[in-house]
Amino acid sequence: MKFNEYTYERPNLEDLKSKLEELTNNLTEAQDAKEALSVVKLYHKIMDNVDTQMQLVLIRHSIDTSNTFYDDEQAFVDNAAPLIESSAVKFTNALLSSKFRSELEASLGELIFKKAELSNKTFNDEVIADLQLENKYTTEYVKIRSSAQITFEGKVYNLSQMAPFTTHKDRKIRKEAAKAISNWYKEKEPLFDEVYDNLVKVRTTIATKLGYENFIQLGYDRLKRVDYHAEDVQSYREQIAEKIVPVVSDLMKRRQKRLGLDKMMSYDLGLTFLNGNTKPKGDRAWQVEQAIKMYDELSPETSKFFRFLVDSELLDLDSKANKEGGGYCTYIPDYQAPFIFANFNGTSGDVDVLTHEAGHAFQVYMSKDLIPEYRWPGYEAAEIHSMSMEFLAWPYMELFFKEDTDKYKFAHLSGGLEFLPYGALVDHFQHEVYGNPNMTPKMRKDTWKKLERIYQPWKIYEGADPVGEGLFWFRQGHIFQDPFYYIDYTLAQVLAFDFWGHNQKDPKKTWQRYLELCKMGGQYSFVRLLNEAKLPNPFMDGTIEEILKPVNAYLSSIDDSKF
Repeated sequence: MKFNEYTYERPNLEDLKSKLEELTNNLTEAQDAKEALSVVKLYHKIMDNVDTQMQLVLIRHSIDTSNTFYDDEQAFVDNAAPLIESSAVKFTNALLSSKFRSELEASLGELIFKKAELSNKTFNDEVIADLQLENKYTTEYVKIRSSAQITFEGKVYNLSQMAPFTTHKDRKIRKEAAKAISNWYKEKEPLFDEVYDNLVKVRTTIATKLGYENFIQLGYDRLKRVDYHAEDVQSYREQIAEKIVPVVSDLMKRRQKRLGLDKMMSYDLGLTFLNGNTKPKGDRAWQVEQAIKMYDELSPETSKFFRFLVDSELLDLDSKANKEGGGYCTYIPDYQAPFIFANFNGTSGDVDVLTHEAGHAFQVYMSKDLIPEYRWPGYEAAEIHSMSMEFLAWPYMELFFKEDTDKYKFAHLSGGLEFLPYGALVDHFQHEVYGNPNMTPKMRKDTWKKLERIYQPWKIYEGADPVGEGLFWFRQGHIFQDPFYYIDYTLAQVLAFDFWGHNQKDPKKTWQRYLELCKMGGQYSFVRLLNEAKLPNPFMDGTIEEILKPVNAYLSSIDDSKF
């Protein structure tokens, strides 16, 4: 069955509410644990069907944000999601208070109950209208970015399509492209300021109504972080500032020397090599063909998985007008189908995003028979699968890059290191914003500039570049759509480096470790998952330094002048 044959039907909210109320009553009145468990399974089936419809809206709306039908359906989902959550929380409260809880924990695992306790803390009916507003504002952000039409060299491009110009080996083109993008963000500055101001206010209001001091802890609880806290993340960010920023500063000096520049500007940071960045040696269709070969060779499991995606047309990879930017993977429960969304633009990022999202898709594909709460792990754990898949694909990169494979590997590995300070910057910025929710837009921009000097001291803006006024974060969708999520990428990047190091020595054994990790799905909280999978804990002092020793050794051993 092809993706375009998957049928969408708007959920009937009254009917759904009635069904969930009946199930809640049935769970409360269950006569034994077996009956209670059967009620939970029926609840999962109904919620999977609802989730299927919502995912179809998400995907089809993001593929074409100008589609009026799915634009209306996205508005419906934004409004309906908190109402559905209200009924879901009532059911999970009945689960928490069930007289058969110990037997249910034995069957379902304890984490589902810990998540239910957090759901109870992060939601009540008083905040439904506020949650609807929050959804509305995040959709507004998506629309603003998706509407970008930037005239450059006589043609019109969206933001994704401008990326190749920002990495062009001709410095004049890089500079002009960066200027065109900066001017677009400056033009839309009032819109971004307004939508973010609204988001900060409504999230703070929700937090206050739910009894939180501010949105920070609510943000953590929404992400179901049960075994680490903001203090742990702060200590982790300090490790990055102390151990990683100096290493990346040295890498930037190497880049400046490779590029032959007296002074490296912000618009130069997209270029890694003087003769141009690595690019895949073919178009999107050709890259998918290479990916099929790669996953056929990697393992029987990945072969079956990726051919299912291709045959079912569960990949939308081309950059198009009115298409949402970025990339993601989601899952459509009723069809047991992962879906990969991306915006290919002819850069090495095409291969990165394909392998990255394939890591997410493969994990959920291997976990599809688990209960819904365990199909996905928490965001920080989920990103281990995606970022590690990027590195586990290294032995097959010659399929995509041919004679430029070594050049790609150097850029990919060093790029992973360079990402860590930026990821910490995004997280630190959000803690500052939600810790001081009355900041004006100017204060937020000043905060971003201050933190940029800490985490990215090598980033120098030209005086006339409006993004230098502290606007760069406008382009980071997670700040608007998924608060406090972004640090998860950095945690996963550190653990992906660990997989990379082991894969250099023993690919078969490393693959088996990765496969077992994927099969665990979301049955464990983050720190416990690390313990179960025998992975190092990035929050522990010294972990980052130890994991990065082989990475630094590899990069130091490369004569990058040959590139």
